[in-house]
Amino acid sequence: MQVNLHDAKTHLSRYVDQALAGEEVVIARAGKPLVRLTPVMSSPPTRRLGFLAGTARVEADLKRDFEAEINAMFELDEVPPTERP
Repeated sequence: MQVNLHDAKTHLSRYVDQALAGEEVVIARAGKPLVRLTPVMSSPPTRRLGFLAGTARVEADLKRDFEAEINAMFELDEVPPTERP
């Protein structure tokens, strides 16, 4: 729906309600569209660091199991192949 600027000033709350209901409301001056009323969507929830802390368990001793591979990576050597069960 397109409404003129004067009408929008007079009946702004009506047009806001219509925009909130999903209707497109365009405000125009002398028939030329100027702005569109759109609802502000709620912002997505922010991510909270550490929200999974304590929910996972690693049974392996990662340092023991991968120490040679990690050291080789930092020394820029080739990573030795490992045999995994």
